Amino acid sequence: MPHVLVTGFDPFGGSPLNPSWLAVRALHRQQVLQRHVVAVRLPTEFGLARRVLDTWLDQLRPELVVCVGQAGGRGAICLERVAINVDDAPIPDNAGAQPVDRPVVADGPAAYFSTLPIKAMRAALLAQGLPAEVSQTAGTFVCNHVFYGLMHRLATQPGLRHTRGGFVHVPWLPEQGQPHLPLQDIVRGLGVLLHSALGTHQDIREAAGSSH
Repeated sequence: MPHVLVTGFDPFGGSPLNPSWLAVRALHRQQVLQRHVVAVRLPTEFGLARRVLDTWLDQLRPELVVCVGQAGGRGAICLERVAINVDDAPIPDNAGAQPVDRPVVADGPAAYFSTLPIKAMRAALLAQGLPAEVSQTAGTFVCNHVFYGLMHRLATQPGLRHTRGGFVHVPWLPEQGQPHLPLQDIVRGLGVLLHSALGTHQDIREAAGSSH
């Protein structure tokens, strides 16, 4: 059975929780459109997060990869459009590293676009009453580091040339602050977007003002 790989992060920045891992963990071992879902927790550490991801990419050769991270201050499930080749950490990661203006991949291209059908996924989420946006930036912390590393690997590894991938940010949980989204809604939203991604091979077109 083909695999879908979903990843979340461990807590960081002093919070005891990270909704990205709590949500993807709930999907572990489920089946979505005859694909087997595998959830993996990544460390919130530059370098190590990519190495853990690469290990699972090599092991599973998944059909689809959706990496998920926490974005405090955002009130919607954000489908990221572009990963940029820069690590510029506003706070230290969980190993104390705080790179400044450093490339994710030396001599790599400036950016990669998600290969997920992000507008179709947004439409599917909205149709289920869930807040969703297309986002133009995944920041420059470990989330973007993983997003860029994923897309670079998919673009350059022959064995992964048919794998589609991208990154999604989710809001805080209610106990973390405002704005927030309950965990059950985040889990439901991830299930919806996986169905949409697996069932959509050509993204829909929307008017420019219909996404953010």
